[in-house]
Amino acid sequence: MSNCANSGIETVGVLTQYRPLELHTYLGTGEAWNLDRKNGGVYILPPYAREKGADWYKGTADAIYQNINFINKANPDYVLILSGDHIYTMDYAKMIEAHKMNKAEATIGVIKVPMKEASRFGIMSTDKEGRITKFAEKPAKPESNLASMGIYIFKWKLIRQYLIDDGNDPESEHDFGKNIIPRMLEDGRKMYAYSFDGYWRDVGTIDSLWEANMELIDIIPIFNLYEEFWKIYTNNSIIPPQYISKEAVIDRSIIGDGAEIYGEIHNCVIGAGVVVGQGCVIRDSIIMQDVTIGNDCVIDKAIIAENVKVGDNVTLGIGNEAPNKLRSDIYNSGLVTIGENSVIPEGVQIGKNTAISGVTSSEDYIDGVLASGETLIKAGDRV
Repeated sequence: MSNCANSGIETVGVLTQYRPLELHTYLGTGEAWNLDRKNGGVYILPPYAREKGADWYKGTADAIYQNINFINKANPDYVLILSGDHIYTMDYAKMIEAHKMNKAEATIGVIKVPMKEASRFGIMSTDKEGRITKFAEKPAKPESNLASMGIYIFKWKLIRQYLIDDGNDPESEHDFGKNIIPRMLEDGRKMYAYSFDGYWRDVGTIDSLWEANMELIDIIPIFNLYEEFWKIYTNNSIIPPQYISKEAVIDRSIIGDGAEIYGEIHNCVIGAGVVVGQGCVIRDSIIMQDVTIGNDCVIDKAIIAENVKVGDNVTLGIGNEAPNKLRSDIYNSGLVTIGENSVIPEGVQIGKNTAISGVTSSEDYIDGVLASGETLIKAGDRV
């Protein structure tokens, strides 16, 4: 959203899917990004509702396909498509200008990644002019290290027909990387790579989310939240400033507004309205908004979601690392993850690589301990 506002893009559609209420509330009218306007502005676009109910977006291409009418109303020459789980700053106006200069039918933002990680991404090969010659989605043996950033510019009238054709193909996975891009290459379309050499992180996994937050608290952060000439905007609630008690100890941490800190905080990102009790020691953790942590707790390398209540004398992250039995995305990361609105009773000890969700009681834990690698999911809850 900030990149769009700073790049002069005035009509933005945000495609939402699962449990989107918090995101809708956060975006509001788009005022924080100067996108509350009559001509253009920000639009929330949930899956299309039909007589038999809403169809979930089946893939990235299907998400755009379901919103063709919205884009048609704007009648653009070009459409810019962005992923929502990446962190970076980019002037899209420069990318659009390169697209025009190349007389391209499609332009894809790319970044060089280590070859050992290339198999995680859509990988492109290009000629010396930057025209894309090959594309492989998460190849086992990548031929290059030019990874797709999930940033696409298309000629609208052209991509619209590809989306319609793809939407009518029952064999398609309705994905840009798996279906649309390969078909355009097969058809000999003019497709160019736009190289980017700044900070970029894909935060689509638990590990990568934790790593990106830890990078924010480096002494000299790679990604600067406070850049004067390329501001990152946000929709902040009007809440009191932080309260830091005389006994508190804080180093290399970000503390949100309205937080109350009575214990020790080391290398953490602490959200707005968080309360940390006396005698607590919290390290290498992300504590999200409106979490309450009791007294004398020890928390090591955890991600705690919104509105969690943690009782007194709780220990998170004890013992050795072990693979989580249900969550491959936190395999051997050592992280403890606590889902939103969860309640952790007093005196409980929870091991590394553990996921918790829901309101729990002491009886849910064997002798007050949940061993490393276990997952506790209460009925009706999702992790």
